Amino acid sequence: MDFYKICILISGFSFFGYSFYYFISSRMREELVRLGMENLGRVIIVCQFLGASGIFLGLLFNPLLVLSSFCLALLMFCGLLVRMRTKDSLWVSLPALFYLILNLYIFIGSIQ
Repeated sequence: MDFYKICILISGFSFFGYSFYYFISSRMREELVRLGMENLGRVIIVCQFLGASGIFLGLLFNPLLVLSSFCLALLMFCGLLVRMRTKDSLWVSLPALFYLILNLYIFIGSIQ
């Protein structure tokens, strides 16, 4: 398996994990409250779940991979902006930055 496909699997499984974690742990909901985004929690989770689904289905249908990786990168960019707005440390913002870069890599690879 090549590095590109490993990145796709990491992104897809991670976003599925975040989606399920939201419902089984109060930690993510508390974080959204801290960030002032508690009303958007379910919307964010649905976007993450759909993005993860699209990432995996994109292995079979490339246009879906293009769309899903772009949308997940955009979601992580917005998350990074929220982290910057609340003056979170780089350490706390690192996951959003990592997944932004990862999904941009997938997006660029999928349009080539």
